[in-house]
Amino acid sequence: HADNLLAMPDVRLKSVADPFLKPDEWSARGIAPTLDPDDVFNDPEIDAVLVCSPTPTHADFTEIAARAGKHVFCEKPIALDPDRIRKTLEVVETAGVKLQVGFNRRFDPTFARVREAVVDGEIGDVHLVKVVARDPSPPPPEYVADSGGMFLDMTIHDFDMVRFLSGSEIEEVHAFGAVLIDPAIGEAGDIDTAVVTMKLKNGALAVIENSRRAVFGYDQRLEVFGSEGGVEAFNESPYQVRTRTANGIRAENPLYFVLERYQRSFVVELEAFVASIREDRDPPVGGRDGLMSVLVGLAAAQSMAENRPVRVQAS
Repeated sequence: HADNLLAMPDVRLKSVADPFLKPDEWSARGIAPTLDPDDVFNDPEIDAVLVCSPTPTHADFTEIAARAGKHVFCEKPIALDPDRIRKTLEVVETAGVKLQVGFNRRFDPTFARVREAVVDGEIGDVHLVKVVARDPSPPPPEYVADSGGMFLDMTIHDFDMVRFLSGSEIEEVHAFGAVLIDPAIGEAGDIDTAVVTMKLKNGALAVIENSRRAVFGYDQRLEVFGSEGGVEAFNESPYQVRTRTANGIRAENPLYFVLERYQRSFVVELEAFVASIREDRDPPVGGRDGLMSVLVGLAAAQSMAENRPVRVQAS
């Protein structure tokens, strides 16, 4: 995010607070490094902050920034407890600042084109939404232990994409999970493979497939099917090349890492955040979006644990 801000001509990145900073590297770029986030929150010259710290700190830092009159971009999730999120949203509203949640995939040009096809009525009424999201390799068990679980750490992006693509809320989920990749993830209390089926408020159905390890690369695909047709987004590869020989047809594997696949989306989401401040309008991904995806994730975890469909408690 810092590198992306530095490349934006109408934005000045004044300071970065991080316990793992290499101060000389940032100072050489004209940026004030600090180990104390209060140095950022208390700086009257700073108009907005990006909260990119570990999940347990998101809500506290967002509230501190809001009370200091600073607009906030907060990585997902705001918190793992819905009541804690609601409290944070109240603080933000009282402070009168903007809050954007970091669901960057909405800003991916390919996925945004799929959403455009839905909004423009190209495929008619939405009937089915399918999201496939598979990581190239699993995270370490020590990360899993504090992540909130697969549904709130990984699938949360996909819950948001279902809401974004369909234009409808998720009302009911039925989730299935397994440990098929790394036993240590199971020992940490999580799963590494999942399928979630959903009923949406508009009557459509949705399916999410997740895996923590796709040996061929970062597998990111989706489809929206409707009464007048369908629209699909496929994996992106380093080269759009296929080789045809007597031995068969070969194509490039997908891009391997999240920063490669979604680099443009990270830029566009920050451009949107800055524009919402300059133009005094609501950010495109607000606090309610952050809350709803957590509520769906919690319903999915309950569904898996109880082996039954669970209604999403939106209130």
